[in-house]
Amino acid sequence: MTTQLMDSGSGPDAANWWCPAGVLRDAQWDPCTRYPAAALALFTINALAVAFAYRQTTTVGYIRLDRARRAVRPGLWQCTRFFVATVIISLVVDVVLLVLAGLTEAVWATPLAAWTGAVLVAAWLNRAIMGVEVRKLDSFSGATAAFWVLLLVAEALAVPDWVRNAMSDIPSTIAPYDKFLYSSYLLRVLHLFGLAITLAIVHPLTRDPAPTNEPVAAATAVTADLEAGAARPAQTPPAHQQQTASDNDGGVVAEGTARLRKLLPFMSPSNHPMLQVLVLLCFTTLLAGRFVMVLVPLAYKHVIDDLTIGTFPYTTRELSVRMFRHLHALSLRWHVHRKTGEVLRVLDRGTTSIVSLLQMLVFTLVPVLADIAVAAAYFIIQFDIYFGILVIVTMGMYIFATVVITEWRTKFRRSMIELDNRTSQIGVDSLLNFETVKYYGAEEFEIQRYEKAIRDYNRADWSSSGSLQVLNMTQTLVISVGLLAGSLLCGYRVVLGTLTIGDFIMFYTYMLQLAAPLNWFGTMYRVIQQNFIDMEKMLKLFDADVDVQDRPNARTLSLKGGTVTFSHVGFSYDPAHPALTDFTLTIPAGKTVALVGPSGGGKSTIFRLLFRFYDVQNGAIAIDGQDVRDVTQASLRAAIGVVPQDTVLFNDTIYYNISYARPSATEEEVYRAAQAAQIHDKVLSFPKGYQTVVGERGMRLSGGEKQRVAIARTILKNPQILLLDEYSSALDTNTERHIQAAMTAVARDRTTLIIAHRLSTIVHADMIAVVKDGQVVEQGTHDELLANENGLYSELWSKQIQSNGGAGDEAVVPDPAPVPAALAGGSAGAGAAAAGPSRERHGHGRFR
Repeated sequence: MTTQLMDSGSGPDAANWWCPAGVLRDAQWDPCTRYPAAALALFTINALAVAFAYRQTTTVGYIRLDRARRAVRPGLWQCTRFFVATVIISLVVDVVLLVLAGLTEAVWATPLAAWTGAVLVAAWLNRAIMGVEVRKLDSFSGATAAFWVLLLVAEALAVPDWVRNAMSDIPSTIAPYDKFLYSSYLLRVLHLFGLAITLAIVHPLTRDPAPTNEPVAAATAVTADLEAGAARPAQTPPAHQQQTASDNDGGVVAEGTARLRKLLPFMSPSNHPMLQVLVLLCFTTLLAGRFVMVLVPLAYKHVIDDLTIGTFPYTTRELSVRMFRHLHALSLRWHVHRKTGEVLRVLDRGTTSIVSLLQMLVFTLVPVLADIAVAAAYFIIQFDIYFGILVIVTMGMYIFATVVITEWRTKFRRSMIELDNRTSQIGVDSLLNFETVKYYGAEEFEIQRYEKAIRDYNRADWSSSGSLQVLNMTQTLVISVGLLAGSLLCGYRVVLGTLTIGDFIMFYTYMLQLAAPLNWFGTMYRVIQQNFIDMEKMLKLFDADVDVQDRPNARTLSLKGGTVTFSHVGFSYDPAHPALTDFTLTIPAGKTVALVGPSGGGKSTIFRLLFRFYDVQNGAIAIDGQDVRDVTQASLRAAIGVVPQDTVLFNDTIYYNISYARPSATEEEVYRAAQAAQIHDKVLSFPKGYQTVVGERGMRLSGGEKQRVAIARTILKNPQILLLDEYSSALDTNTERHIQAAMTAVARDRTTLIIAHRLSTIVHADMIAVVKDGQVVEQGTHDELLANENGLYSELWSKQIQSNGGAGDEAVVPDPAPVPAALAGGSAGAGAAAAGPSRERHGHGRFR
């Protein structure tokens, strides 16, 4: 609900803020606007009347009670005090709620809060005057009673509006502050009503049935009796009566309460009304201070929330995203030399450390430095230069010891982090190679290796913790020595008389308070140092060079057919072992070229260079005359589709893995690609269909199924250039024939480069290049290469024929069939549109 507190901030109803109830928005007439002036006027008249009565020693307006009625009066006075106290408490609650609402809801009802505070002060002072009147004159004036009656009338007039507003809102929508305000208001009205009844009962008792002609004398007698009673020493009862009373009071607690009651008259300035007012003001200030102390943590909460909810998550998010982007920007050369588990651990530890570092700097460093500076300046001003020097020397020794020991223990912390990263890497590597571990029965070996890594980490952690204890003991020693020296100096000054005992206590207290920020400073420096060590690896990741980058003037690849040219390309992973040397080859647009040759000849390197996983070191690679280094990586890779030999799938659904190539593809396009890859019917046989999760790296699928999912993904991308790396090696013969027919249809009018070891799969290629030792040693069609009986290709073909028992001709793929209808609807080069859009999951209820 929109609270009355907030609704009363503007508009024509703003005048109703002056109403103590705060809700008379819709009233036809508003008595609350007349309440403040009348109440303050009555209060002023009452105060002046009481002062005049004291000064004239008269009882005008005050009537003496007879003995019978005086016996009833104490109980009524207790009731009056109770009701007055609860009314005052409810006003205090209103003030606190209004202030809290302003702090938390950012809506300040300033006039309402100010008026409620003024009524609170007036009620409190009126209560004090009532106490003085009863003690001095055994009654109270009509003006005093009228104050509470008028307050009751003003509050009662607001009851209908309170009830209407409370009932018009849905209970679940009522703000918490409104609920408390409703409760406080109802409590105040009920107790004001009870107070009015009590005053009505008290009023007849103040009427003397036999009016006297000596009111002044009677009042003087009453006052004299009261003063005499207060001055007369209390008679001490016999010892056995004291014992009985003590037993009846319930033991030690009752006895202590009785003693406290005896002391109260001496603690309260009953004979000094103005001093009583000052005491009340002091208590009011004290309570206000307590309320402020309650509000300080609340304000601190808002500051922390604003920083932690806004700044720190932003920092973590930006750091994580930037690091993730940087890791993807690094070349394959960097990734093949890194361990995944270690990189993930470094990233996790680094992002956690940066948040901890920011919190320490913002919430600890600045306050600690401020505390130390203020304390040092205060000691110099309050005492003398020697105390300031003592503080500065103590701080200097503390900081020096902290820095030296922290630097010493840095090596232990760094060693612990290295071993922690190694432990994480061993665990992740072992789990990723789960099948290999099972193949060789190496479970115990892996467990022992992991256990040894944990033991090494525990030893390093013990060394780091031990060095931390050394640091803590040294810090405590420095603080203790500084405190001892300061205490001796201060004690010496006390003996000389230049300082007082109070100065000594003050100095000792300040030193103890100074020790806390010093301890925080030591902890802060240690944590900052640890955070920098934890971030060290992550910062090194940021320093890793991105060796494959777009040039400043890189342009988008413009395809005009897809002719690929390798001109004298040279490349090596290791300078001592070149992978390609003077490699030259041209793949005409729309033609299929196969690369064959012995393993290690550089065939896979050719794929990686064309895809720009690496940049060539010599020569150039061009597509339609455009050097691949002069175009953007995004446009280059959008034009190339790859089916790798080792297929790795995301741990997600089959649909997600296929649609990953083109997230904007429709369901029908995904299904057509799956049909072309001969995987559609198999997927539909799964219980969850296309929503089947493939598992880590696709381990829940067979090798052939993973390969066909990868083929479907490439078909869906619909690129102009195809790179096929042993794409049918994991397929059975029958499926291979169907896939070969489909891929042949897909490759029609597309530039296709195939790596094959089974020569029977590439006999229909437009050209076959034989690669050995990083060079093209032969090239031509299948028949042309077989014609050279002394050639390397002829030798490889003969070996495969012999290994197949002369059945090599059976493996030859038949002539490509026409393009199946399942592949209709996609145009070459459409894969370029796949670059850029976010990759979102697709849900499809029909397969659930």
